[in-house]
Amino acid sequence: MIEKISADVLIIGGGAAGLFAAIRLSELNPDLKIAIAEKADIRRSGCLAAGVNALNAYIGEGHTPKDYVDYAIKDAHGIADKNLLLTMSNRLNSVTKKIESLGLVILKDEKNNYVTRGWRNVKINGENIKTILAAAVKNFSNVKIFNHVNIANFLCEDEKILGAYGFSTREKIFYNFTAKVTLISTGGASGIYLPNHAGGSRHQMWYPPFNTGAGYAMGIRNGAEMTTFEMRFIALRCKDTIAPTGTLAQGVGSAQINSHGELFQKNYGNTTSERVFAVTAENLAGRAPCYLKTVGITDEQEKDLINAYLNMSPAQSLKWIETNQLPKNFNVEICGTEPYIIGGHTAAGYRVDENRQTTLKNLFAAGDVAGGCPQKYVTGAFAEAEIVAEKISEITDKISLQEKIFDAAEFEKFFENKSAFGIDDLEIAMQTTMDEYAGGLTQNYRFNTAQLNLAKKNLERIENLSAKLHAAEMYDLLKIYELRERLTVAKVLIEHLKARQETRWAGFYQNLDFPERNEKFNCFVNSVTKDGETKIILRELQN
Repeated sequence: MIEKISADVLIIGGGAAGLFAAIRLSELNPDLKIAIAEKADIRRSGCLAAGVNALNAYIGEGHTPKDYVDYAIKDAHGIADKNLLLTMSNRLNSVTKKIESLGLVILKDEKNNYVTRGWRNVKINGENIKTILAAAVKNFSNVKIFNHVNIANFLCEDEKILGAYGFSTREKIFYNFTAKVTLISTGGASGIYLPNHAGGSRHQMWYPPFNTGAGYAMGIRNGAEMTTFEMRFIALRCKDTIAPTGTLAQGVGSAQINSHGELFQKNYGNTTSERVFAVTAENLAGRAPCYLKTVGITDEQEKDLINAYLNMSPAQSLKWIETNQLPKNFNVEICGTEPYIIGGHTAAGYRVDENRQTTLKNLFAAGDVAGGCPQKYVTGAFAEAEIVAEKISEITDKISLQEKIFDAAEFEKFFENKSAFGIDDLEIAMQTTMDEYAGGLTQNYRFNTAQLNLAKKNLERIENLSAKLHAAEMYDLLKIYELRERLTVAKVLIEHLKARQETRWAGFYQNLDFPERNEKFNCFVNSVTKDGETKIILRELQN
């Protein structure tokens, strides 16, 4: 059964950017018919599903949007789009006010000013941020929400996006969405690499395990220009729980120390990638384990830490309590995660213009899938969503609806297939390949060209096998598509890693064939994939 839906605007992904865009579009033009397709439920989906305890992109008193641009470019070692960063940064504080007006609790001091951590972020009670956004969207009668609908691909004709198609994750219903304009606002890509925890705990990771890079994969398959996949993100996290470390570093001023008690960070630099590299280098030098120093904090600070982690990563608070190793008496061991592809922290994603329009006609991107603009976090995703909403509202009436129907045989074949392999078998094979040959966690994020070439061959074999997988139910079909999305992203990632013949972000990767920084690559590494072949394009940075 194919259900056909027509809309003025199709939003794929009901996370932070997608819902904020729907709200702003509805305010600007309440007559627009908007459809939101979300593979989970908009009330608890995306990166904010479990909440968040700070808004990490904000312009504090005494600073300007340009200061934020300068910070982000420095942290990215120069590889970022200044115009994208500035258009985002100009809106960070206004979207913060907007989400507060919708009901988010932002902590205030005795003078009614926001409680800040440094000059770039503010503390919040954000466990319900996603439900606040969902409730606001549901107030608009022009928005129709399709929960538990996984979008498989765009409807594309002559590099113009006409909508998208997908399937219910719960019952055998296929969906065909026709739209004048489409916004892709899905998450980045996790699960490409072997995670810190294998087996039954393999989904205990930093970035949401249900973010598979679907939005990237759809763009890749349809010839969109992508950017900076090689700028992988490695999160520095509390060991075992994979809980955030920023609350410790910024909340109580914890410094990184090695097993000798030495403050080692000064030897490596202090960008995001350098902080990860410092821990990796200290471990390789035999000075492991590394810690965030918490011994000696006050009782009040310890209480605040336990409460803060209960608010966003309860496993860390439970570990402290269950082991009786409270942070006041025991330093917190830290480690790096497996690599992720995520445009909310790095510059990876679609190549977009200042309106966040992609290189495919009538397709916009916002949030984690939009490239060129690192360090956007939650409020940056809101800012990009607002930029997109304003542009879409301006152009939608000038675009005609063009119907295109997909062939359901694409889905049906998986129910008819017979396979000697299970979906999890191929997922583990992919993750192991990427870990061993494309600079994963067990390789200390290091690789060479010969390894990347071998990874490419292995992935091609796994991809061929994935086309023969069997689905017994709709959830199996979802898992097959998630695997194939990850494989698509992984193959393009390998081409990007090969193309940037230098080591610019040592903590995020080390290219052993090219271990130094090379100013020749002070540029964007972009790619376009057509007929299964990925072409690399080097683009100059803007002055």
